[in-house]
Amino acid sequence: MSEPHVQSAPLAYLGALDVVEALESGRWSSRDLVAELVERVRALDGATTSIQLHAMAALSDDALEQASRLDDERRAGALRGPLHGVPIVIKDNIEVTGLPAAAGSTSLAGRPALDAPLVARLREAGLVVLGSTNLSEWANMRSTRSTSGWSARGGLVANPWALDRSAGGSSSGSGAALAAGYAPLAIGTETDGSIVCPASLNGVVGLKPTVGVVSQERVVPVSASQDSPGPMGRSVGDVEALFSVLSGVPVPADASAPLRFAFATTWRANHPATDEMVHELVARLRRDGHDVIERAVPAPTSDVERDELTVLVAELRDDLTSYLARRAGEGVKSLADVVAFEREHAETELAFFGHDLFVMALASGGRDTDQYRRARSSNVQWATEVCLTPGLQDVDVILAPAYGPAWKSDLIVGGHSGVVASCATTPSAIAGWPIMSVPMGLVGGLPVGAALVGRAHDKWTLLRAARAVERAASWDPSARSTWREPSRG
Repeated sequence: MSEPHVQSAPLAYLGALDVVEALESGRWSSRDLVAELVERVRALDGATTSIQLHAMAALSDDALEQASRLDDERRAGALRGPLHGVPIVIKDNIEVTGLPAAAGSTSLAGRPALDAPLVARLREAGLVVLGSTNLSEWANMRSTRSTSGWSARGGLVANPWALDRSAGGSSSGSGAALAAGYAPLAIGTETDGSIVCPASLNGVVGLKPTVGVVSQERVVPVSASQDSPGPMGRSVGDVEALFSVLSGVPVPADASAPLRFAFATTWRANHPATDEMVHELVARLRRDGHDVIERAVPAPTSDVERDELTVLVAELRDDLTSYLARRAGEGVKSLADVVAFEREHAETELAFFGHDLFVMALASGGRDTDQYRRARSSNVQWATEVCLTPGLQDVDVILAPAYGPAWKSDLIVGGHSGVVASCATTPSAIAGWPIMSVPMGLVGGLPVGAALVGRAHDKWTLLRAARAVERAASWDPSARSTWREPSRG
């Protein structure tokens, strides 16, 4: 690409820890950085630009004011935390005062938002809320034929590595914004794959923490048993620092002892170059002194996937209706209201695919059914007792490919037929256990990530394993997205 704002943005691709160093040295101020990033977003994002990345849902009106205030506090020696003055973008299904928090839907237009507890934590720690990111509408839990990254409100998110390819879902805008140099940090949410997928496809790091560690309050829900907001960034160190803010737990001293990995040979991406890259990563981890054993970890069956869908649609019916009933302002107050709204505004909301999962959710009866209780019990038993507990026996983490290279987005055909992915996200999603994606390298000029699955609440071991993968991987940490133009093939 010849777009000048892509090529000449000295501050755009800094990681969060690099920003901290620059701020501490006095080379730049937080206001300098935010001003450059705001200009960059306006130049590269939205329907009126030549690139149309559509990664952002909105910019904060007071971003420069936030940054100036934090610069004043820095000069006065009143730092709020290690990430004081660092900009961050937040997925637009999380409530932020002054931003839409519309989950990509026009049905929530104009509804006021109040800072979610996780956003309050970020502000208290001195981060600058730069804006909110576009997403797969309603966190990709609306249709079996949805195109990841599309929302009626924000359009289709493009991948900054290749503009005709998917940025993943549902935290597509958060992953693309990081890869595009819009901000050094982002917040996503994941129910099953929604942080790990865009992290892998955009060449960034993403962590879905154990469910419940980061507050779900004032986050537009899918499923209380599987939803979790989580940190995304350009390096494991950046994500570790942001997770410390979100969890309220200081980062422990880095332990240097070798780790023990279980390489899940049954969790293949079924994409030859991606699977080969995982084998190369395993060899490098061994050369670095880590123990990597090969283990056949059960993959989800059709019964497991059917039970998970039963659980998700039932919880969606209850949890989204409860959220909408409490949300401030006038408008849709239940899932049934949303379905009616979308039918009334079909030319906008249903332009490319329907809302069959919403209809299924309305018919499910919610949690108070024997079908839900049986499905949830069976799901959890499989994920914890059949899959993850044996898979993690005598090891620190499970290692597998996350996703293959990004597929091409297609709003006409829709669906997910082009997705190349292992099944790593599903067991941890059902169990509510943590999972990460760390960049491994490039395949055909496109990023691919390694997935790491850990035990519930054992976040620091998981992050330590992610650091080991980051050191061993063939990924160049200084790599910048290529902004490849749409092409055939």
